[in-house]
Amino acid sequence: MPRTEAPPVSPPPTSRRRTSASVVLRSVLEHGPVARSTISRLTGLSPASVTDYCARFSELGLIRESEAPRRSQGVGRPHVPLDLDDSRFVVGGIHVAVPYTTVALLDLRGRVVDRRELRHEGADAAGAVDGADPSTVLARAADGLTALLDRSPRLRALGVGFAAGGWVDRDSGTVVEHPLLGWREVPVREVLGARTGLPVHVDGHARALVNAERLFGRARGGRSMLHLFAGNVVDAAFATHDEVHHGPRSQAGAIAHLPVPGGTEPCPCGRTGCLQVELSERTLCERARRAGVTDGTNPMHVVAAAAAGDPEAVRLLVARAGAVGRATRLLLDVLNPETVVVTEVGVMHREDCLAALREGVGDARAASVMPTSFPDSVLAVAGGSVALDVLYRDPLASSPEAI
Repeated sequence: MPRTEAPPVSPPPTSRRRTSASVVLRSVLEHGPVARSTISRLTGLSPASVTDYCARFSELGLIRESEAPRRSQGVGRPHVPLDLDDSRFVVGGIHVAVPYTTVALLDLRGRVVDRRELRHEGADAAGAVDGADPSTVLARAADGLTALLDRSPRLRALGVGFAAGGWVDRDSGTVVEHPLLGWREVPVREVLGARTGLPVHVDGHARALVNAERLFGRARGGRSMLHLFAGNVVDAAFATHDEVHHGPRSQAGAIAHLPVPGGTEPCPCGRTGCLQVELSERTLCERARRAGVTDGTNPMHVVAAAAAGDPEAVRLLVARAGAVGRATRLLLDVLNPETVVVTEVGVMHREDCLAALREGVGDARAASVMPTSFPDSVLAVAGGSVALDVLYRDPLASSPEAI
């Protein structure tokens, strides 16, 4: 994967300058095309500071002047609004799920430019993976990103974001433990960095999607947010004041073994009725196979059967969404966030599932609960948003050699 070029920026900005640069670029993201005077008013920064930051962003190729100047209300020169330049740069996104890896390119607005799914070698008919070798999975992911970039030669990569379920340590760039894949202490950042020659940033997918929502989604601008991810892995993330809580070694959000009252599914931990085994997509598909709804392991086949009028498929999806709602209610009672976002296959695609989710949450908080903003690209967005979060937090360090 080729390195890319941009003017160097020195000296490194102080923490205050990083913060100021961040709010300026995010103002362009949220309000562009936008005049410099409006950015100054929105951010509280002086016009001179805004002009300086915007000049730097323009040199880096992150923003550009809009083609249509806007006439001011007075008699002076027309305003030349600024907007993101989404024609030059992308970030790579890698999300490792249980049956497959998603590789993608995302532009600076978090939109998916291109993507591929790479099924893991060794995945059996039930969707289980017997030791998905991490070196093989990561090598195929890096090669997959290279292939995507080769298809878009005009685009240059700023860096790579990696996301997965399980215990992912952002600071060390390591997947500490992913039981469903059989991964332990996998140095993802080191392996992908050596393979791609690009900066690599690593985080858990629930936290990555919180950052995606606050940058590009419907939850943008909220003061606090809870995200619940219910796929094959079930985990959560929580953010306040634009900061996602990671905890020591990024272990926050591990909810897989919370007990579910009345749960009947055996868990590998030795107990019965743990949250993940009760709510996972693997369990949904297993129940669908037993009911004769589908004979596969893809939860979208259950959604398709429900759309075709299969009452058992509808029942399974609605029941799962209600159970996710009750789990969400428990987390709401503990964390009391302003907004809740749920990533769950039924909720993303069916109004009856969304209604069941909100019923499980309870009338008092139902209005604060919404489905993910990225129903058709959630895994691709999770990977890419790890890198985009770094960009928008410290844009003056966003040369293609150090996002």
